[in-house]
Amino acid sequence: MAKRTAKGSARAPRRTDSLSRELIIQTAIEMLDSGGEKALTLRALTVRLSTGYGAIYYHVADKGDLLATAADEVIAGVMSGAVADADPRTALRALALGLFDAIDAHPWVGVEFSRQPWRPALLDFYEGVGRLLDALGVPEKARFDAAGTLVNYVLGVAAQNAANARLRTGGEDRETFLENAATQWAQIDPAQYPFVQAAATQLGQHDDRDQFLAGVNIFLTGIAALR
Repeated sequence: MAKRTAKGSARAPRRTDSLSRELIIQTAIEMLDSGGEKALTLRALTVRLSTGYGAIYYHVADKGDLLATAADEVIAGVMSGAVADADPRTALRALALGLFDAIDAHPWVGVEFSRQPWRPALLDFYEGVGRLLDALGVPEKARFDAAGTLVNYVLGVAAQNAANARLRTGGEDRETFLENAATQWAQIDPAQYPFVQAAATQLGQHDDRDQFLAGVNIFLTGIAALR
């Protein structure tokens, strides 16, 4: 016997077209971007896609699999945009900035990769960095440490930048947040923290992306000494 719905309620119409894995992943990404990891539940996904659990489970094993695959999809977009024949230094900057921008736009990606650093897309990124370091003439013995340093820097700064954005509450924008922080820095004891107080004038005006790229440039300057 078919189940009756509650009085006055109506079942959401089921989709009549086929449900693809690509559509599931893209919808999951949209839900994660708008509401974070808590917003992505399989129940919410079935409602959004007008389908049932069975159709979802046919393509993904569980929420963990869905999260990991969605993160892979985002980073695969970064890798597909890499220019193969670019100057290695230019290509490294572009690759690093691509991942930074991707995690900035999709903050949950950084969290997911911190759980599973062996994900295929992240391995592709690591491989790309290693090949570019090879093209730059970094010796094989130094390449492992150099690649690990850059990948950890990119992931760490990008994830921290995304976390800072999530920590701002009450609708406070980045500019206001930094201005408040700079005001507090400016009030500390200059005898104990001379550099920090001097940096207060730059804190409120700096650009996170530009500062990130400055770090990449420092890295590139450093590996030049390894050749």
